[in-house]
Amino acid sequence: MIALWKYHKIPFLFFIISSAFYAWFAYDLMRWDTIELLLIYITLFFLAFQIIKKTGFNFKLLVGFSILFRLLFLFAIPNLSQDFYRFIWDGRMILEGFNPYLYTPDSFINNLKFPINQAQELYNGMGSLSSSHFSNYPPLNQFCFVLANLLPGKSILSSVIGLRLVIIAADLGTLYFGKKLLERLKLPSRRIFWYILNPFIIIELTGNLHFEGVMIFFFIWSLYLLLSGKWKWAAVVLACSISVKLIPLMLLSLFFGWFTSNTIDKQNNTLGFIKLITFYAIVGATTLLLFLPFFSMEFLNNYSKTVGLWFGNFEFNASVYYLARAIGYAITGYNEIAIIGKILPLISVFIILGFTFFKKNTNLPNLITSMLLVLTLYFFLSTTVHPWYIATLIILSVFTNYKFPLVWSLVIVLSYLAYSNTNNSENLWVIALEYSIVISVFVGEVLKQKRLQVS
Repeated sequence: MIALWKYHKIPFLFFIISSAFYAWFAYDLMRWDTIELLLIYITLFFLAFQIIKKTGFNFKLLVGFSILFRLLFLFAIPNLSQDFYRFIWDGRMILEGFNPYLYTPDSFINNLKFPINQAQELYNGMGSLSSSHFSNYPPLNQFCFVLANLLPGKSILSSVIGLRLVIIAADLGTLYFGKKLLERLKLPSRRIFWYILNPFIIIELTGNLHFEGVMIFFFIWSLYLLLSGKWKWAAVVLACSISVKLIPLMLLSLFFGWFTSNTIDKQNNTLGFIKLITFYAIVGATTLLLFLPFFSMEFLNNYSKTVGLWFGNFEFNASVYYLARAIGYAITGYNEIAIIGKILPLISVFIILGFTFFKKNTNLPNLITSMLLVLTLYFFLSTTVHPWYIATLIILSVFTNYKFPLVWSLVIVLSYLAYSNTNNSENLWVIALEYSIVISVFVGEVLKQKRLQVS
């Protein structure tokens, strides 16, 4: 420790200052404290950059900093999101023998029924939007909720600690497989810290308890297995990722180029196509198997309706959609989300198909780059882009030459300014500022990569 201090005094100093800011964020900040939020967030980004830059890539030291920053949040109740109340509710419902996909919290509380411990407190905390809908969290995510509620204590805080420990463990798994994947790709392994030490990742995942981190762990593990030639196990692990968050589903078609390419084991196209179908079959069968304990026709109806709400009912921090909505208002005088929310996903489908059949996803760097660009364009076209959604972009960018997700992870804090007023309404000028910066960097980097390919 003395030797570390002797040779790394400045990084330790930045670590101590960062720790103070993380503690301030975790235990004192509220999401409507706009000035404090921006001050802490921007300062943490500056300090994270300095820590990575000044440490000289002492891997163990950076790992230690990463873990300690996360542990600072261990006993904190999330202050930027209320989703965790629903996580705890669903986990406790399963432990009491209820299927969380078949009952809304409203169906119990409005009838003065309290099926779980602290039902009223959890109900009040999750808000009316969550309590009035069926659960949309996939089965492996539900398992995490159950696991968190098994922690001794039976209080909301004990369940929060359980959720947080699961997410921290997942981040460590991402660190492990992310480093190994970078090494296999002959890329600098220090790149993984642009994800692991990113304040956005620490705050949104460990702090606010969003399970994108668990999904990302399985996803990166799957890509590592794929590169290692263990494609059948990669399919199983990819299904686990889908069973935490559905987002990897839209990337499945991109594996077409990987499996049908002649560069894989010098195989012919027919053999590659057979492997591709087998890969998809394993992913599908494993996913269905994980859903099986909850399955019924009522579940299918409830789940499809709840997931569909994200395309036709909800709107937050959007870009292209807000422009289309404004045009709709100008023409019809109404919010045309019901129509626009059906058109934009179709455009996303065509984009995915374009990247599937017209991009050479024959090696992992190209495949990951296509995944990054597809997801980015999907988010640009989405009606709802909560901050934690872009965590997947950040981890994918680590394996590419694109840096715009890192820029987005900084400026997306502007979306939280919606909570600075009593009715939680968004300032569209602020949203315009966010996307002007992100899209400018995105377009600039895409054009730069095009020029490099030509030269």
